[in-house]
Amino acid sequence: MSVIPFDDRDGSLWYDGKLMPWRDAKTHVLTHGLHYASCVFEGQRLYNGRIYKLEEHTRRLFKSAEILGMKIPYTEDEINRANYEAAEAQGIQDGYVRPVVFRGSEMMAVSAQTTKIHVAIAVWQWPSYFDPKEKLKGIRLDISDWKRPAPDTAPTQAKAAGLYMICTMSKHAAEAKGYHDAMMFDYRGYVAEATGANIFFVKDGSLHTPTPDCFLNGITRQSVMALARSRQIPVVERHIKPDELTGFSECFLTGSAAEVTPVAEIGPHRFTPGQISETLMNDYAADVRAPVSSVKLAAE
Repeated sequence: MSVIPFDDRDGSLWYDGKLMPWRDAKTHVLTHGLHYASCVFEGQRLYNGRIYKLEEHTRRLFKSAEILGMKIPYTEDEINRANYEAAEAQGIQDGYVRPVVFRGSEMMAVSAQTTKIHVAIAVWQWPSYFDPKEKLKGIRLDISDWKRPAPDTAPTQAKAAGLYMICTMSKHAAEAKGYHDAMMFDYRGYVAEATGANIFFVKDGSLHTPTPDCFLNGITRQSVMALARSRQIPVVERHIKPDELTGFSECFLTGSAAEVTPVAEIGPHRFTPGQISETLMNDYAADVRAPVSSVKLAAE
């Protein structure tokens, strides 16, 4: 299957306050965000013309930038509207939305206090992160050699580009062995998450999920927990030890890209996607496509 490079596409994207032709969105090779990872971003999904949980994503984008010491030169409302401007410019009703904030090229050193803060938003067509046919039978996860860092060693509550370096390495290693993704432990040895998604387990009718104290408390994660509670499914947030994996009957991942994806295998551990996984997968699919007549933001 041929892949269209992301720098060579038709249409427009939003860059520093205005729409511009996609191919004209250039950034210099000596940009601080490239060399020193001074970059934060969001991953959002557009369903039927509505960006799911847009306000929550934008709020997190601003918080991530604040953690890294970057002040976004726009208001949250301006960024919310810009997301829709970018989507409408591409004529996309169902797709992926990527806002990104990064330091520019005015200074090339660890200290870069006077660099310009750039903001860009791109929208493109993107189907389900995992093949829909794979979902109900469950995907296969390897166990990563890398661990999520301690909160006093990295800005773990920011959706920061630098934190994804070990995710890419872990996913590449898993794919090379025939897996779809990898599960990561945290610095203490507890179960943490997959490379780009949170993780849930089922035991005796209850959901168990790791406490997000050194990784992101995902927006999809929070949505799925609310959906579970609305069905009277107990949700337990706690530290989960590796030897507990054998005691869980079901497992699934959550994320804007992954949505709700059942898991059949994590290394030597096996799970059977069942009623709770399927129910929450379907409930989430209905939730993201629910009509919202009163709060939809539209570009003016």
